[in-house]
Amino acid sequence: MTLLTTWPDSGPETALRRTSDPEEIRAALAPLGVAYEQWPVRDDLPPGAGPQAVLAAYADEVRALTAREGFRTVDVVSLHPDGSPDWADRARAAREKFLAEHTHEDDDEVRFFVSGAGVFYLHVDGAVHAVYCEKGDLLGVPKGTTHWFDMGTRPSFTAIRFFHEEDGWIGTFTGSDIAARFPDFDTLRAGYTGVSV
Repeated sequence: MTLLTTWPDSGPETALRRTSDPEEIRAALAPLGVAYEQWPVRDDLPPGAGPQAVLAAYADEVRALTAREGFRTVDVVSLHPDGSPDWADRARAAREKFLAEHTHEDDDEVRFFVSGAGVFYLHVDGAVHAVYCEKGDLLGVPKGTTHWFDMGTRPSFTAIRFFHEEDGWIGTFTGSDIAARFPDFDTLRAGYTGVSV
């Protein structure tokens, strides 16, 4: 279940909005220029499916979005616990890369969650909007939008990424510590499971 929580950017003491209703989420994000869609979930896609299988399973949706938005590059990123000795170090490094507030000056950040979950935090117009995304969610953050992303201390997700530019992910970091002042992925996940919104 997707969850949108909005706080003033002064701190998370008071939630301005908390909803899991897809239409409310779409309506709240649209004025920010953020696209939110839900695609049909392919339950027949086996866990650990490789990039080619993932793209084949969602070929129709990928083709339609690419044609509509003019994306030039589409790939699959996947990070799941694998039991290897260096797993904790790889997970920590991957998480830290996206955890600080940043923007993308040359491209939108568009992700479709094939499996697992992650939280996009959008810092716009004096508010922080935390969008907890799960399997079936597509989020499109426009270029220039200040944001960060948290995949948690035990990342487990597969996502399709869409780029207008062939260079892929290039972040410009703001230097702000705002991300440290708001609930992280693990906190949101723990508080959101079984919570009535």
